[in-house]
Amino acid sequence: MQADNVVRLCPLERLRQDGGPIATIYRNLGAESAERVVTRALGEVALTMAGLATQVQAHDLADLARHLRRLQLIAENLGMVSLSLVAGDARSCLASGDSTAFAAVWARLIRIAEHSLALDKALPDRSLL
Repeated sequence: MQADNVVRLCPLERLRQDGGPIATIYRNLGAESAERVVTRALGEVALTMAGLATQVQAHDLADLARHLRRLQLIAENLGMVSLSLVAGDARSCLASGDSTAFAAVWARLIRIAEHSLALDKALPDRSLL
């Protein structure tokens, strides 16, 4: 859509997910225990993103890279490939001191996290795995 020389971009990204880590958790722990572990980990993703958002809005860069690394590891352990990769990209932007690139990657990280967490709610009952 274009109005007054302004173009509105609506990025659509295909999420990359790997079901292997979740399947392994279910195989190793059984359905009941695995459900608790996975639910807790997804909650940690949401809480970590909320904390990161608060820090970014406050321009508080202290420990931001560490929190992004935590998000990256949790996402990796859940098979959230896209989320893990973008969190790593955000860390790289911070390390290089490129605030413009960080802003762009941050916006992408928010989109990916929202879609990843929303996708989880749309998945069928995991007890069938």
